[in-house]
Amino acid sequence: MRARAVGVPVFIIVALAAGAGASQTTRARADIKGEGVTGRVDFREVPAQLDGGHDMKFMTGTTAMEVTATVTGLKPGAHGSHLHAVGSCEPPGFTSAGGHFDPGPHGMTDADANHPFHMGDLPNLVADASGRATLKAITSRVTLGPGPLSLFDADGTAVIVHANPDQGVTAEPKAGLSGGPRVACGVVTRQ
Repeated sequence: MRARAVGVPVFIIVALAAGAGASQTTRARADIKGEGVTGRVDFREVPAQLDGGHDMKFMTGTTAMEVTATVTGLKPGAHGSHLHAVGSCEPPGFTSAGGHFDPGPHGMTDADANHPFHMGDLPNLVADASGRATLKAITSRVTLGPGPLSLFDADGTAVIVHANPDQGVTAEPKAGLSGGPRVACGVVTRQ
């Protein structure tokens, strides 16, 4: 059983300086597949910074996760993207990935009932007219190392891309406001 993280999770969308911390980072990736949808999500641990800048005096000594995604074959518009609790992507529907990544003991894997507070929340992917979406973001909500927020727990973790946008609001369980149907999935693996 995973322990719930203490403190306020931080999520910052930011572009990092090329090569920042690249020499000693931990990496992972998920190859995204669905009906007509393909892509890749890369994860890289980077030094966490209090101000989101690159001034060394603001380094905290902890790590954050840089998430970079490129997905093609989507319908134009916004699509929810999340880390899900189980590293499994069995079609149809990719329900084998379970609910959203949100370690317990009081975790809530139904993001509609616990939004935007679950650890697996990522920004929406926004596809252009050709169906291509890219994303670069930083999160302190997960880690690739050991501990309760690790994506490499006993049953692994998957990335899910949804058909609809994540509206970022708490609603009734199973309301579908966090993205609705699952259109693509990828299991997170170490690199």
